[in-house]
Amino acid sequence: MMNVNNEKCIGCGLCVKDCFPRDIEIIDGKANIKNEACFKCGHCIAICPKGAVSTDEYNMEEVKEYNLEEFDIDAERLLNFIKFRRTVRQFKNKDVEDEKISKIIEAGRFTQTGTNAQDVSYIVVKEKLNELKELAFESLNELGTHMLDNLTPETMKFKRYAELWQVMYKEYKEDPIKGDKLFFNAPAIIIVTGSTVNASLASSNMELMTDAQGLGTFFSGFFAMAAKNSKKIADLLELKEEIVTCMVIGYPNVTYQRTVPRKDANILWK
Repeated sequence: MMNVNNEKCIGCGLCVKDCFPRDIEIIDGKANIKNEACFKCGHCIAICPKGAVSTDEYNMEEVKEYNLEEFDIDAERLLNFIKFRRTVRQFKNKDVEDEKISKIIEAGRFTQTGTNAQDVSYIVVKEKLNELKELAFESLNELGTHMLDNLTPETMKFKRYAELWQVMYKEYKEDPIKGDKLFFNAPAIIIVTGSTVNASLASSNMELMTDAQGLGTFFSGFFAMAAKNSKKIADLLELKEEIVTCMVIGYPNVTYQRTVPRKDANILWK
């Protein structure tokens, strides 16, 4: 629950104003958190000028005091960082350190979630990656064969994917290294599960942290589809929820020199 240290609290009311579920009130000049509608978003912890608010449900040692030097990011520099990022499908034969994987997941863990649900989970695959890859190629091949055998006017638009999956499977079987057009010989993947919006938001921040550590990544929609159609994959990963994203991660074996253009933003001002 959320707690207030009455010796520190000065009754300024800032926490009351910033509490969205209106679960805080001032009683006898002190903040009182009812812990009824509270969903532990932590705004009261963040805004209190005296550090009077805490919780016994999370680790308070993670709380960091704001200072400009450590927290400020120049807007133009951040925008350039986003513009320069590229999807990477060429990886070095080099392991990704667990410390870097952990920091990527931290970026996801501290991403906002609706009603502070914190319902996003992560599966890191390194040791069992080859086993998982084999199952994924098999699943895509089976899915492609099934689609081609049962084409309808509605599914014709997926025909090229079905044919591609069969080719990918054939090339992988002929040469598992050169033919890996699914994970491209990357040494690690992070699978993100949970509600679609929350897991997607977390994945976006995780990608930024991946790039910030000198790593490269791409989101494998093909693997997510393979997993959706394979009980063997679900069993191997001990999946409890549907996969939202799969981040394929490694050290880039490619160097980019500049950003690329994009379509103009489609904006409707009202």
